[in-house]
Order: sequence, then C-alpha cells, then structure tokens
Amino acid sequence: MSSRGTTETNVLQQNLQDQLDRLVQQLVDLEESKDDFEQDEYEELKNETIEQLKEMKESLSKMVKGDITLVDSVNAMQLAIQAAISEAFKTPEVIKLFAKKEPGQLRTRLKEIDRDHKIGKVSKDAYTQIKLEILTAVKKLGSEISPEEEMFLSQCSGTSLSAFQETDNSIKSAENLIQKNG
Repeated sequence: MSSRGTTETNVLQQNLQDQLDRLVQQLVDLEESKDDFEQDEYEELKNETIEQLKEMKESLSKMVKGDITLVDSVNAMQLAIQAAISEAFKTPEVIKLFAKKEPGQLRTRLKEIDRDHKIGKVSKDAYTQIKLEILTAVKKLGSEISPEEEMFLSQCSGTSLSAFQETDNSIKSAENLIQKNG
C-alpha cells in the first residue's frame, strides 16, 4: 500500500530541519570569520543567508496553513472516497457501480434485488442492506428517489448512512480546498 505522501512528508520535514540547521550554522560561521571577508562581501553573504531563512519561514508558514503538502488533493480525495465506500457499502457490486457513477445500473440492480427477495432467493436482512446501499448511492449521485424510497432510507438507515454522509462532507471539503488552492 502506498504511503500517499506520508513518508515523503516526513523526509521533507527532516530536510527542512537540516536546511535550517545549515543556515543557522552558516550565520554563525560568517560571524566568526567576519574579519576574513571584505565588508561588502560579508554583508552580501549575510543578506543572502537571511533571505534564505525568510524564504524558508514563508514555506514553513504555508505548510502549517496546509497550502503545501505531499499528500496531494487527488490522494486526499481517494482516501476520503475509500473511507466512505468501506464504511457505507458492503456489497462489491454497489461499490463498483457507485465508483463508476452509474445510477441507471444501480436502479437495474435494485429491481433485480427486489425480484430476488420476492422469490425468496435473498434473505430479508441481505435485501434490506443491499437496497439501503443502492438507494444511498443513487441519492448521493444526484438521482431522484421516490417518496417510498426516501421513507425506506429514513427507516432503515443507521450508522452506515451516517458514516457515508460524514465522509461525503469530507469529500466536499476536500473539493472546496482544491478549488480554493487550485
């Protein structure tokens, strides 16, 4: 499994610490050997070092604000979607159709599961779980659901739907952040 930028971010933090140590040591060395330089040369080297420290401070400020990260926005969205799917959906077929954004095929699957339940091929618990997942996915994809389906969702939805809603909000927050920083 990939680190999704976590390892790289740790390496970046260590490199920044090393760079800070180097720049501070450079200032110390400049002060100690001030007499070995012409006044203009000393001032120029000192100003360059201070400028590098200012640039580093600006970069660190951006990182603290979240404007710079190695966990890019696409990976952040992938993680949010993965969490939503794993919490809200247990049926692989529903996960696949949701990921492909196929509300029509989800509706077809719903008809099949209704039929299978009526003929006794699917238990009530399995039927309820799958129907709940399909209706949740259809609704989240922006398709209309009937008042009866809405009632079914409100009666049967529990932690899976609320987990999905939480992660759906996280995805929207990530998308807003991407648009803001993009």
